[in-house]
Amino acid sequence: MTGAEENINEMRKIRREKLKQLIEMGENPFLVERYDFTHHSTVIKENFEELEEKEVSVAGRIMSRRGHGKVSFMDLQDSKGKIQIFIKIDIIGEENYNKLNLLDIGDIIGVKGEVFKTKTGEISIRAKEIKLLTKSLQILPEKFHGLKDQDLRYRQRYVDLIVNPEVKEVFILRSKIIRAIREFLDNRGFLEVDTPILNTVAGGANARPFITHHNTLDIDMYLRIANELYLKRLIVGGFEKVYEMGRMFRNEGMSYKHNPEFTSIELYQAYADYEDMMKITEELVAYVAEKSLGTTKINYQGQEIDLSPPWRRLTMIDAIKEYVGVDFNNIDTDEEAIEVAKAKGLEVEPGMKRGHIISEMFEEFCEKHLVQPTFITHHPVEVSPLAKRNAEDPRLTNRFEAFINTWEIANAFSELNDPIDQKERFLEQVKQREAGDQEAHMMDTDFINALEVGLPPTGGLGIGVDRLIIILTNQPSIRDVILFPTMKPIDDSE
Repeated sequence: MTGAEENINEMRKIRREKLKQLIEMGENPFLVERYDFTHHSTVIKENFEELEEKEVSVAGRIMSRRGHGKVSFMDLQDSKGKIQIFIKIDIIGEENYNKLNLLDIGDIIGVKGEVFKTKTGEISIRAKEIKLLTKSLQILPEKFHGLKDQDLRYRQRYVDLIVNPEVKEVFILRSKIIRAIREFLDNRGFLEVDTPILNTVAGGANARPFITHHNTLDIDMYLRIANELYLKRLIVGGFEKVYEMGRMFRNEGMSYKHNPEFTSIELYQAYADYEDMMKITEELVAYVAEKSLGTTKINYQGQEIDLSPPWRRLTMIDAIKEYVGVDFNNIDTDEEAIEVAKAKGLEVEPGMKRGHIISEMFEEFCEKHLVQPTFITHHPVEVSPLAKRNAEDPRLTNRFEAFINTWEIANAFSELNDPIDQKERFLEQVKQREAGDQEAHMMDTDFINALEVGLPPTGGLGIGVDRLIIILTNQPSIRDVILFPTMKPIDDSE
């Protein structure tokens, strides 16, 4: 154990001894159930002229202490900000003043007193009464250095929010963004619905699911990787516009833009197509930016990005032609495509076809160029098992992905409503799954049955909410916009 660790353990021991003294005095702070406060710190500062020499009460956490004999100062932090507490022995009495020795940084207190301005011009509260509401038994990071360890910030978000209060603003903005998304769709006649998180078939995306077990039914079930297939069932049932925003779960890699548990929104509109979904996407993002930030022109990590519609539209084949110099309009066979891929240094796996090569080449060489908002359209059918084929070239689909800052933030298509074609594509996906692709789609016979009942022409759209929030809040990582990101557990010795 280091000297610093021994010092911290000694400080923790002292705090517990102080708690014991308080309990012996009949002042156990953990028995306090409520506290009536009249104002937040920011309200007092913003309305000083009106509140000067008026009595107020505030509640919050002690963030610093300093004393000068018979006068002491504390900085109290509440949910809105900080305010200075001025404590004088002549006002609160010697006995109460001496009890301040039992208080520590991190303790939660309630304060009653009068608003005034000190000789240095700082708006403060002249304490008449201080009540300990909660005793902090841990040591907060030192105020000038704060909690800087990134890993620890994510693991102990509660401490991060206390000592790095600017972090709270990110999550307040996150809430505004989510509220604006709902507002945009509600105003356009979409109905918010709920669909199952526990599924017997993991469907709606190519992703590896988390598996759990239902004890009563004695069956394995999957946490949903997407809510697409249930939402399309609702369109079959007669709803015309539906959406759901919520958590999805994908048992795959973690990075600055991937968390196994993430927030996504999917929406479906009957009698619409992928072109309608493009319009909704660019208008929704612009609306949310304007509503939450007051502008559609943002700066992400030093890069200026203009979110205002219309966004650039580019087919996947044309993107490859522009950024790689390969024209797949002139490459018709799988063999030709594989040769081109090898020449470009791409790894070719067994069973790959022309469509797979197009998709891989785009991801490898083109995505990195898509900083400004761009729609990439007409994906190969091999990588789009749920999208409607393009009438002019049935090897492609009427699908798009939306990119901002080189990241895919949305995926949409004219929904495949041909049950015969859908079953054939599912069977092809099952073959890929049996060959070892754990992200390939499972067969969903009930969904085929729903398509046989009849799905009207439908446009569908999915947006990665967390990724959009990363960009709008100018944060470097998805972990900075999720309050409690997935972390590998550590034991007490670590």
